Amino acid sequence: MDASADYDTLTRLAAGALPADGPVVLVGESFSGPIAIRLAAALERRLKALVLCCSFARNPRPGLAWLARAIDWLPSPGVLPSKVTEHALLGSRASAESRRLLAEALARLPDAVMRARLRMVLGVDTTRELAAVHGAVLYLQATQDRIVPPGAATHIQRLQPRTVVIHLAGPHGLLQAAPAASAAAMTSFLAQLT
Repeated sequence: MDASADYDTLTRLAAGALPADGPVVLVGESFSGPIAIRLAAALERRLKALVLCCSFARNPRPGLAWLARAIDWLPSPGVLPSKVTEHALLGSRASAESRRLLAEALARLPDAVMRARLRMVLGVDTTRELAAVHGAVLYLQATQDRIVPPGAATHIQRLQPRTVVIHLAGPHGLLQAAPAASAAAMTSFLAQLT
């Protein structure tokens, strides 16, 4: 992975994968939420729905913004014990297969990318784009999310008052830890739009 791939670059890459016409439903989980928000605003009336899962429109922990200047001096994210990472992302009930897949993914992720992504999260602000989004907005909030606080959903709902927030039992990695419940919530929400 390219550590220099910032939110602008990643948004352009994702935009290139969208269909050329017709309605679009976008799903943005965690780090990718600001990308989905930018794409949703650009799609204008083509957007059928924006689904944000455990995500944010701006730095979800503004009190930690000062870390952006110190990221290069922090211990490597890779030195965190795997149990800490597993618990934060997948919760205590994760299957052995989920834990294995997470460990493999993190092992392939260069330290420079982890630091770059953390720096990007601390500086992102897509509130203007979110306010311009046409179409329905769904926010899936994990009740045991230790990474993105509930205030992120509140901020999104403030900018888009028609946002539907659904609370689902699970950790930050909600789509991985509770795929059936997440899919059911999305399916039910989308069915109401037709």
